[in-house]
Amino acid sequence: MNKLSVLTKGIIKENPVLVLVLGTCPTLATSTGVTSALGMGAATTAVLICSNIAISILKKVIPDKVRIPCYIVVIASFVTLVQMIVKAYAPALNTALGIYLPLIVVNCIILGRAEMFASKNSVVDSALDGIGMGIGFTLTLLLMATIREVFGAGTWAGIPIPVLIDHPISIFTMAPGGFAVYGLLIAIVIKLTSGKAPRRKSFDCEACPSAAFCGRGSCDDLDLSKKEVAAE
Repeated sequence: MNKLSVLTKGIIKENPVLVLVLGTCPTLATSTGVTSALGMGAATTAVLICSNIAISILKKVIPDKVRIPCYIVVIASFVTLVQMIVKAYAPALNTALGIYLPLIVVNCIILGRAEMFASKNSVVDSALDGIGMGIGFTLTLLLMATIREVFGAGTWAGIPIPVLIDHPISIFTMAPGGFAVYGLLIAIVIKLTSGKAPRRKSFDCEACPSAAFCGRGSCDDLDLSKKEVAAE
């Protein structure tokens, strides 16, 4: 893969939210408003870039058996730093993001990129991957937040929109509206890519950041084990 492909694949082709379907919880929770969406996107992008670089540098030093705990420590360090900066310089944003800011530590986009890309590629490629995935995540949040805030609250980044401000469709700011917008955007991406974007074809654990703890090759193995236990 050339450098441009590494940088741009996260925007549409391998968008972490709309194609890989990762980070759904913070996406739905923080996309009710444009300001909080941009804040979450920027914070996640910063952590993605820094953790990818650090893990790529340390990949030959970190023992394979404890790589996941080590990745989490690295990610948590950068999340703590970002959280301290947000609290110091953007307290309103810190309040708006609430618990979802420190929960970036367990965001599967970041841990997934660390395990699947940064631990296997160069520092430059890992940094580009972090930038691309961060941009894709931020653009998705911004698009979802724009739709939900404009129709759900009649504003954009807190700025009132004539007519819509007097006739908000409040369901857009609720969970059902979030899921509806999310599903619609996924359908649009599938249409734009003509179904060529990577999609999960099996329940194999290759892309799962928790596979190291599970110790199984696929979910089929787990189902088989359950059947064996039931039979006994």
